[in-house]
Amino acid sequence: MDFLRPASWEEALAAKAEHPTAVPIAGGTDVMVEINFDHRRPDHLLDLNRIAELREWHVGKDTVQLGASVPYTQIMEHLRAELPGLALASHTVASPQIRNRGGVGGNLGTASPAGDAHPALLAADCEVEVESRARGSRLIPIDAFYTGVKRNALQADELIKSVHIKKADGPQQYSKVGTRNAMVIAVCAFGIALHPETRTVRTGIGSAAPTPIRAKAAEEFLNAALEEGGFWDNGKIITPSIAKRFAELCSGAANPIDDVRGTASYRRHAVGIMARRQLGWVWESYRGGKGRGAEGVA
Repeated sequence: MDFLRPASWEEALAAKAEHPTAVPIAGGTDVMVEINFDHRRPDHLLDLNRIAELREWHVGKDTVQLGASVPYTQIMEHLRAELPGLALASHTVASPQIRNRGGVGGNLGTASPAGDAHPALLAADCEVEVESRARGSRLIPIDAFYTGVKRNALQADELIKSVHIKKADGPQQYSKVGTRNAMVIAVCAFGIALHPETRTVRTGIGSAAPTPIRAKAAEEFLNAALEEGGFWDNGKIITPSIAKRFAELCSGAANPIDDVRGTASYRRHAVGIMARRQLGWVWESYRGGKGRGAEGVA
């Protein structure tokens, strides 16, 4: 196994063009596990740790451009206001040591359905910036990024440079079910984001389908219910029947499997529970922001 260590982004793109099968490594929290267990034995490892721009972020008017290697601890400490859902997800990642090393780019590159960042990214809405030496850069919408179990839309000569994530314009939430409270792969995970500017709700489901997914039927139902009931304007409590149906549709969107971490039926059930609770939490926060009481979904 050869170890490639470019000193710049341009050198990294050149190395990837010359060795398309080279596996990028930054935090290494996923790649090294696969290598140590002999699940992967690449001919080349492409070390991206010397490329400082991958660890930078820029807060714009509407979006945050998050470098692929920005550690989860930096997201938690510095981007909680702009990316609250992703900050919550970052808290659930493994241990402090791994949160100091791992970043969103690694989750996206691995494209595991259990990756902690995926539900938050889907709910917030974002685009993944990738680049190749031959064709330049392009933006891939997050909904089109996941193409199969641990597969993504990257071409063989492309690297992930950054993620352009919409800044929160409303409350966001995230939760994860695991067999313990740290150093655990998600049994299932769920994220939700209110987007008051467009009067829409987005969701993200992790570890309950072959890829990270949105519960689109649930979103469409809730968007229509909130609009028809005038909830965005009057700030009333969402009725239990709406919350229940939303949870049922989120549960129905899951397509999980039985494995050592949980059964398919448990995952579906847990996704519904998380969806109902998070809807209550974000709506309570939205109502509070409108100067009303702090009651949530019953």
